[in-house]
Amino acid sequence: MRKYFLMAVLLAGHLSGYATEGMWLPQLLTKLNEKEMKGMGMKISAADIYSLNKGSLKDAIVSFGGFCTGEIISSQGLLLTNHHCGYSAIQSHSSVQNNYLDNGFWARNKAEELPNEGLTATFIVRIEDVTAQALQGVAGHLSESARQSAIDKNLNTIKAAAKKESYQGVLIKPFFEGNQYFLFITETYKDIRLVGAPPSSIGKFGADTDNWVWPRHTGDFSIFRIYAGQDNRPAEYSKDNVPLKPKHFLPISLDGVAENDFTMVFGFPGRTNEYLPSEAMKLTVEGQDPARVQMRDAALKVIDGFMRKDEQVKIQYASKFASTANAWKKWIGEMQGVKQTNGIQRKLDFEKRFQQLAQAHPPYRGLLDSLNNLYKAQAPYAVSRDYYSEMVRSVEMLSFANNIISSLQATRLKGEEHWNAEREELLAKLQPLYKNYNNDVDREVAVALLDIYFREVPSSRIGGEAYQIWMETNKDGRTTANKLYSQSALTAYDKLAAFLNQPFRKVSEAVWKDPATRLAIGLRNGYIDFINKPYDELQPQINHLQRRYMQAQMDLVKDKRFYPDANSTLRLTYGKVNGYSPRDAVKYGFVTTLDGVMEKYKPGDYEFDVPEKLRDLYARKDYGPYGAAGKMPVCFIASNHTTGGNSGSPALDAYGNLIGLNFDRTWEGTMSDINYDASICRNIMVDIRYVLFIVDKFAGAKHLIDEMKLVRPKKMKAPTVKKKAA
Repeated sequence: MRKYFLMAVLLAGHLSGYATEGMWLPQLLTKLNEKEMKGMGMKISAADIYSLNKGSLKDAIVSFGGFCTGEIISSQGLLLTNHHCGYSAIQSHSSVQNNYLDNGFWARNKAEELPNEGLTATFIVRIEDVTAQALQGVAGHLSESARQSAIDKNLNTIKAAAKKESYQGVLIKPFFEGNQYFLFITETYKDIRLVGAPPSSIGKFGADTDNWVWPRHTGDFSIFRIYAGQDNRPAEYSKDNVPLKPKHFLPISLDGVAENDFTMVFGFPGRTNEYLPSEAMKLTVEGQDPARVQMRDAALKVIDGFMRKDEQVKIQYASKFASTANAWKKWIGEMQGVKQTNGIQRKLDFEKRFQQLAQAHPPYRGLLDSLNNLYKAQAPYAVSRDYYSEMVRSVEMLSFANNIISSLQATRLKGEEHWNAEREELLAKLQPLYKNYNNDVDREVAVALLDIYFREVPSSRIGGEAYQIWMETNKDGRTTANKLYSQSALTAYDKLAAFLNQPFRKVSEAVWKDPATRLAIGLRNGYIDFINKPYDELQPQINHLQRRYMQAQMDLVKDKRFYPDANSTLRLTYGKVNGYSPRDAVKYGFVTTLDGVMEKYKPGDYEFDVPEKLRDLYARKDYGPYGAAGKMPVCFIASNHTTGGNSGSPALDAYGNLIGLNFDRTWEGTMSDINYDASICRNIMVDIRYVLFIVDKFAGAKHLIDEMKLVRPKKMKAPTVKKKAA
């Protein structure tokens, strides 16, 4: 199996039909991609990107918090990522009196840098292929659970034997639907401090209106610093910690970008599903996406109305609103993009060709039909599943109630004597959530979402307990919500604490009387029995056939370029700077400038207001060394294949210098997770010159610029690609 996959991928590496598509493992670039990348304009070698023997680009890239990417930009551990990646950290330090979201934050020295409990930065030390060991003894007709159990035992053995330092971690991930496995040795730093962030009027300019949209004018960046122990190794937060001395940091190019420039994006893309069959694509864009959009659309309208009227609510819900709106708009774009590029028909055309090839290979005959039929059978449960998950995610009281139910179940399994410890752990978990909770906001969200849930999900999948409560409250969301929010103990943290500060048996009885926990139990029981159970019964069969279908595609379709789906591991993607034409008579250029910011400027508007100082700098054209031809570049686009998790990833030039900061995709191309199309798929990046301009001229934080290495590779005869830390 291992030989087969390496041969298939090696063959794909020589094809160039999809040159800008793919998320490639950096340790395989020498064999698979280097020749093509150099043909597209790359000036460095694959060894400069990934090396075990010297500092390379990989040593400047981190998984930021496990949800974004960041990069090191100085010899003192300065870390650059997106504003929206640092948003929760910025929010946690903000108050009405000290509103860093609205006003920005800039530490004038290291003593002013703010620690962030729980925030981490993880480096990849090395990557190894462990497929043979992972799949040892996994053959024949094992069930999916037995197969996974055997693999898990193998992975535990591999992890135990992995050569690493005591302060390093080990992670093993499956690739190609579990046909291949790679091991990652990691180093995770836990003392990450906030250094600087522009005000949201810059870092979130355009907010939700411009999200996923091009042209874009957002300075989406924030700056942190990694601190280490005196030995430069990972350490818990301590005042005695010192700035990290990295193996490599990224030089920053002041030359900017031109059309057709070669670019790379290096980071930790989260999840893609490029090799799904047609019925799975239909389920996504015709079933699940509409359901999720419907629920979030209703919740967002409620929250937005409150945020516009109340400053305290705006602070409490800013991060939650942004997170909710981000996926909501992405799903809308995904539906539109698949339709616009005729994605389902393209998938069907590919499957027709696959079926013809499969006729000559008996093991693969009927495989695709069986897989598509399974997705058809799972579809109604998958859609109901999303309605449920969106409701318990957005209605915070139901989320609190589910946490209580889970703690009670855990206590039953452990024994009643563990209740006190379980309760304290639960209260500690919920206390910070109540800090950003508003009862009036949540009530109105519940009104809207309960009505949708009970209308869209068949009563046979809701269950008798929950439907009984719905009938008791006249099948009306407002009546139900009024009862919940007027009578439940979950409306405030002190009331919740008193509710839980009882013996285990009394709390177990009380949850059937409290209207919020009673409804949550009913909804949960119905979900488990009538939605999740039938969904899960089909999933092992789907997993099995999806893995075989992945193998079959790579085996039979020799002229198609294959790369592993994203799974939050370190990847490199590459493309070129260029515009695109999303529809008839519309053509977009590849760069935006500060002129566009001023064109969108709306005084007092929370999305499009512009700080007075930025307006003044613009009026005087005071751009310092960062402007170009009298303009101040802000953002640019290129054909790099990115997804969620790539937020904060560095955009690199042909020499490996930092030229921008990835933060988004064009709306028409958000369907690239399941349907990449080079004609409209573009990633959006902040021009690094705009970042430097804001740090220097707007914030007056020149001391941070002085830490960085600024270069002009286009003006040098023999550009220096890399610099090791001192």
